Amino acid sequence: MTTITEETASVTPRPPVVKINDISFADVRAALGEGWRDFLRAPLIGLFFGGIYAAGGIAMFLLLKVYHEPWWIIPIAVGFPLVGPFVAVGLYETSRRLAAGQPLNFGEILMVILAQRKRQVAWMAFVVLFIFWMWLYEVRMLLAIFLGFKSFSSVDAFINVVTTTPEGMGFLAVGTGVGAFISFVLFCTTVVGIPLLLDREIDLITGIIMSFKAVFQNPGPMIGFGIIIVALTFAALLPMFLGLLVVLPVLGHATWHLYRKVVAPEAA
Repeated sequence: MTTITEETASVTPRPPVVKINDISFADVRAALGEGWRDFLRAPLIGLFFGGIYAAGGIAMFLLLKVYHEPWWIIPIAVGFPLVGPFVAVGLYETSRRLAAGQPLNFGEILMVILAQRKRQVAWMAFVVLFIFWMWLYEVRMLLAIFLGFKSFSSVDAFINVVTTTPEGMGFLAVGTGVGAFISFVLFCTTVVGIPLLLDREIDLITGIIMSFKAVFQNPGPMIGFGIIIVALTFAALLPMFLGLLVVLPVLGHATWHLYRKVVAPEAA
């Protein structure tokens, strides 16, 4: 039987220590203000990443219209915030460079994003996309249960059915509850998890655990921040996703600053 000697134990690497701070609503307001200032300091970078997100939403809407299922844009738009944190990696790096006084070389920022495919952030992408897929599957399942796989010719027809019929109201109520739960789980997983994985060399599981810990240790401010994200994102979706040009980069920068407040600096 193999035993661990004192010498072996002394060189066994220990998991990195991540200390979670207590924060307040004032910290959330400060993070949002800092996010807005970062957007103003680097507007072209913010508009670039926000533009990718907005263009993706418009492309999906046009594609669904071609296949005569434009009403699917509603559940897809509702699920859109689920993949936002991963898209915001470039914004986190921009805010990090601004805070450190480093030059904003766009090519270098893109290289940082590409480098994540070899790090733990890439695994987080699978988690995010899997949960997004689960959301779409859940919508499809509830449609079958409540509406019997009905097809709708337009967004207006879909809204009319789910708001004026008992079956539609049941679909809306259950779908909202399940969607809120899925969104909460993903928020807890990523709000600190993704910036932490970008900032430090830690494993995916540790990043997720610390992200959940940050939310449950600071439930009021963190959930309040999540509600702000949902409200601003939905408002940005209304003008054909164009509001995301500004809202996404501001929220991305703000998330980085909130991460820096809730996670203590790494010990030297």
